[in-house]
Amino acid sequence: MYLTCKGLCLEKRAFYRLISGLHSSINIHLCAKYLLSEGNLGQQVWGHNVEEFQRRFHPKNTKGEGPIRLKNLFFTYLVVLRAIDKVAPILKDEKFYSGIPNEDEDVRATVSNLLKVIRTFPNHFNESAMFQGDPLQAQQLLEEFRTHFRNVSRIMDCVGCDKCKLWGKLQTQGLGTALKILFTPATRRKPLRLKREEIVSLFNGFGRLSSSVKELEKFHQLIHEGKKDKKPAVRNGFF
Repeated sequence: MYLTCKGLCLEKRAFYRLISGLHSSINIHLCAKYLLSEGNLGQQVWGHNVEEFQRRFHPKNTKGEGPIRLKNLFFTYLVVLRAIDKVAPILKDEKFYSGIPNEDEDVRATVSNLLKVIRTFPNHFNESAMFQGDPLQAQQLLEEFRTHFRNVSRIMDCVGCDKCKLWGKLQTQGLGTALKILFTPATRRKPLRLKREEIVSLFNGFGRLSSSVKELEKFHQLIHEGKKDKKPAVRNGFF
C-alpha cells in the first residue's frame, strides 16, 4: 500500500515521500527483472514487464497516484544525492581498503569523479528548511522521524518475497545513512563518522535509485514504442 501525505507538515510530507520513492524504486526493479517465461535452470526468460509496470504506475490503474509515486522516486534520489555531496569531505579521505591495491585505487578514482559530477548538479535537496521553529518541537519531530524510519527497517524483515526483502533492506539502510548525514546536528562535539557498512550501503542505495531512474526511461521507451501503430494520445503525467 502506498502512503499519501496530504495535510501533513513539511517534515512528515518529506518522510512519506521518501518511503513512497523507496517503494517505487523497488517496484520498478521488480518490473524490470521480471520472470517472463519459466523453464529449467538457465532457460528462464527475464526482462521488462510493461503490463506489470503500468499496473503499478499508470494513472488509470492507480487512481491518478502513479505519476506522484514516480515523482517521489526522484525526490528520494535527490535526497540521497544531497547526502553524498554533504559528506564528500569524508568520502574523499576514505581509504576504501579491500586488500587489492589496484582495485582500491580504481574505487577511489571513481568516487572522486562521482563527487565532482554531483557537485556540478545545481538542484540539490535543501535539508536546512526542515526541523526548524521551536527547538523542542523540532527535536520531537526529528525523533519521530527516526523512530518511523527504524520501524520501516523492521517491517522489511517481515517481507515474504526474498528478492523484495534483499533490495528493500539494502535501499533502506542506504537511505538511513543518507538521513543520518543530513540531520546529524552540526553543533555536536564529535564530528560525523561513517562506518564502513554505512558507506557501502549509501553507495549501493544510490546505485539502486540511479538504476531505477534508468529503468524508468526504458519503460517509457517501451510504452511509446508500443503506441506507434495506435492513434496518438495526450500524454498524462509520466505516461
